[in-house]
Amino acid sequence: MSRPALGREVRATLALAVPIVLVQLAQMSMSFIDVVMVGRLGTEALAAVVLASTTYVTASLVCVGVLVAVQPTVAQAVGAGDDAAAARGARQGLWLATILGVPFAIGLGFVEPVLVWTGQDPDTSALAGAYLRAIRWGFVPNLWFTALRGLAEGDGRPRAVLGVTLLGVAVNVPLNYALMFGALGLPALGLVGTGWGSAVSTTVMTAALAVYVRRGPLARFGVLADFRRPDVGALRELFALGWPIGVGFGMESGLFTAATLLVGRLPDPETALAAHQVALNAASVAFMVPLGIGMAGGIRVGQAVGAGDERAAARAGWTSAGLGAAFMACSALLFWLRPDLVVAVYAGPSPDPVVAALAASLLSVAAVFQLFDGVQAAVAGALRGLKDTRVPMLISAGAYWGVGLTTGVVLGVGAGWGARGLWWGLTLGLAAAAVALSARFARLTRVRPALA
Repeated sequence: MSRPALGREVRATLALAVPIVLVQLAQMSMSFIDVVMVGRLGTEALAAVVLASTTYVTASLVCVGVLVAVQPTVAQAVGAGDDAAAARGARQGLWLATILGVPFAIGLGFVEPVLVWTGQDPDTSALAGAYLRAIRWGFVPNLWFTALRGLAEGDGRPRAVLGVTLLGVAVNVPLNYALMFGALGLPALGLVGTGWGSAVSTTVMTAALAVYVRRGPLARFGVLADFRRPDVGALRELFALGWPIGVGFGMESGLFTAATLLVGRLPDPETALAAHQVALNAASVAFMVPLGIGMAGGIRVGQAVGAGDERAAARAGWTSAGLGAAFMACSALLFWLRPDLVVAVYAGPSPDPVVAALAASLLSVAAVFQLFDGVQAAVAGALRGLKDTRVPMLISAGAYWGVGLTTGVVLGVGAGWGARGLWWGLTLGLAAAAVALSARFARLTRVRPALA
């Protein structure tokens, strides 16, 4: 890749990536806001929101992952100049969101006994269950939002998505506060109030994006103006592309969920869970950046493939991987050198010293896996742009569960390293995924003669 070509690709990727990253961070901020506000309610409430938010995010990511297939479908259709195919992909995405979302939303209302069965504290599980019964009302709207977002971003219009997401955050902050502590004439619901606030905010975002799709530049697709019954063939094709993405997302998130459940069974579980949540949420916020870069890279790859330019597809994928790694190197330095600043954001200027010390220790491990996490997220996005999803899913299964969880259990439980040992297992799992996914993208882009 020549220096001018690299510079053009970096600028084009960043033009797409910056608003997408901001969308990811804005969406993540809703969970962040929940955690920060709940942290003021005490350690028990913070431990409950750990269990609840981890469960909700895992379920959400599985479904969102399936619907991420809308983005490369639209991108390749736009690159080929086929608006009808782009509209069909988005429309089936809305149907798929409904088909997947309703059963999951119902199931979230019955999580409390499952948490107790896994060995979690009954009182903490009861609080977590109450939170989930509130936030689940935003589950289906969130999936509709993902489908419409895939249309907007696949067409290269991420700024519109950013605008409505910021609107959701603007609603979320005051509504959470009012419902948690009792303000503006609303009842004080404590932890449960954050669940209701997030559900309402998500619904507002979806409604706003639907208006944009119906009346803005995307109206040319006619997705909502000409909404039709499901196209079984197109729906099956979209699901075939998307389910491995959803499984892959679920396996990665499930890895952290399993680690959370294991942490909840360690000695002094409330302290361990509180520290684990601080480190996990901080790492998750940082992860939103390479995830967004990977999405932008996937759009660039998909549009290049649709236009028949395979050299540009390879260039876009490797550029996004480099940008993801560069950002995570900066994040790793923060976690390594000043973990106290990160802990203070979540637990306040005078945190529980035991929780703060353990959280700082976990952040030092998180600093190591930041680079691996950035690379694997960006390369996975590039592979989705190629519509390559099944092999990456198998890679994720082996890396996250075969390497990550197994090593985490051996070190954290077997060797007695506790939460820190579990986190070293996560690090090795992410490293394995980064190496294997990069090798996969290199092979796919090398075997095409046009890329020689």
